[in-house]
Amino acid sequence: MDTIVRKSLIYESGVGKNFYCLNHVLGCSHGCRYPCYAFSMAKRHGRTDDYAQWCRPKLVANALELLERELPRLRGKAGSVHLCLTTDPFMTGYPEVSALSLRIIEKVNSQGLSCTVLTKGLLPSELGEARRFSRENVYGISLVSLNEDFRTRWEPKSAPYAERIAGLRRLQDQGCVTRVHIEPYPTPNILRQDLDEILQAARFADALYFSGWNYNPLVKRYAGHREFYREQSARVRRFCREHGLEYEGD
Repeated sequence: MDTIVRKSLIYESGVGKNFYCLNHVLGCSHGCRYPCYAFSMAKRHGRTDDYAQWCRPKLVANALELLERELPRLRGKAGSVHLCLTTDPFMTGYPEVSALSLRIIEKVNSQGLSCTVLTKGLLPSELGEARRFSRENVYGISLVSLNEDFRTRWEPKSAPYAERIAGLRRLQDQGCVTRVHIEPYPTPNILRQDLDEILQAARFADALYFSGWNYNPLVKRYAGHREFYREQSARVRRFCREHGLEYEGD
């Protein structure tokens, strides 16, 4: 696997105050076509040439060295570190990425900080080992559909939905905190589906996050797309209330 060297690893994201993140890979093999905001930004800033190159990820060779140096600076500032905003910590087909992700999470936890994780890949069962990983960690999967034809069109190299769910369920059964991100959720002109089926598939999780689909003009071609998203958000909120789940989202 190709590698790169970076000058820093942990950064405070503009997503929220004291929201610290790290991205120990450049690019992502999943090749999402929503479009991928991370790819758009990387191309604009000259970090990747094209989509094909973006789908050939490069590991940050000095990630652990940077982590060792930067973690002490977070004491008193952050309670957790997020993996990842611009790549996937458990991307399909790259065991090197998963192995480094596990080492990073373990190192962050050893310093008294927790991690939040979001993936379209498979969450390793090792994350459920309480002696290695903090029970304060939150593990999440992206789940916007159960339709495999939709996945292969929009998230072509990601893990199948059923496998993602099974991996998250294993961690839930091991006592971990779990979350399902229903984002970016498609409007009916992109895919007609029953949101309730997704909610039932995610019912075992501790929290659900819901949000609409940005950066694609197809969404705005659906008449009443704003009202549609308000209605779906209300449905998720109601489902969480009825089943004792935490709700997050718009």
